[in-house]
Amino acid sequence: MESEEIEKEEKLRRASSSSNNDDSINDSDINILSRQEVIRRLRERSEPIRLFGESDKEAFFRLRRIEMLAPEINKGYRNDFKDAMDKVDQQYLEEMVKAQGEDVPSSAYDIKCQDDGLTLDELIDMSQEMRKGDIAVDSRVTLSYIKFLLKVWADDLNSRPEFEKRSTKGKLQSATYSQTEAYIRPLMKKLKKKGVPPDLLDSLAEIVQFMLQREYVKASDAYLQMAIGNAPWPIGVTMVGIHARTGREKIFSKNVAHVLNDETQRKYIQALKRLMTLCQRQFPTDPSKCVEYIKPNQTT
Repeated sequence: MESEEIEKEEKLRRASSSSNNDDSINDSDINILSRQEVIRRLRERSEPIRLFGESDKEAFFRLRRIEMLAPEINKGYRNDFKDAMDKVDQQYLEEMVKAQGEDVPSSAYDIKCQDDGLTLDELIDMSQEMRKGDIAVDSRVTLSYIKFLLKVWADDLNSRPEFEKRSTKGKLQSATYSQTEAYIRPLMKKLKKKGVPPDLLDSLAEIVQFMLQREYVKASDAYLQMAIGNAPWPIGVTMVGIHARTGREKIFSKNVAHVLNDETQRKYIQALKRLMTLCQRQFPTDPSKCVEYIKPNQTT
């Protein structure tokens, strides 16, 4: 404990000495952040944005000293949905700035989304080659189908009347899309790099196949199998001593609940469920194959 306190005091002394010599440092020798960025970082750390008699340059060096002493910052729980709402409002404000006093275009709240340009029939044909041991095919088709669903969702939101887009309900719908897209982005990056674990990829491929066949009940069962798992023993328990446990052959990574692995996986598995619900709404089938069937003329 004493060594840690000594080390902390030494850091503080060095930071203080460096701040005392700040006046002798030329602005060209160091990249001074803008005032807005300095304010943002100070507020993230719950620090005052300006002390009495402090200049902008002195505030920057105070921020640098704080970041040197405490590089890590505990932001606590983030409100991801609020961030998504702010993103929607920011997009509208940017369109207002571009308009420069003119009427804001109706596309101000439109969602921009990219896809591979594949049709549903093409994806169905491609899915016939899935789950045959080819990781590249499974990753490519799964990624393309996720992009396809995001594009369908974006087109559906963009087709709303302008007054509906600007309403509170419309903003909430756009924010839900933005949040879902942000949640599932890490999974899309892994699929693009073919870095998804084989057991998880097999579950994703199975879900995609069932969704393309409009077997939504089976897709939901496969989703629950992937998200919750059915491990016969507590997670990670496979051996006792040097002897294998009875039924150990039934314990493999696919039976472990992936939703419990980390926060990133929990988010993109949650986002996948939203896409499954969207798929059932956009591509309806027999009620016996649907999960929580709702008639098309009913509002959700």
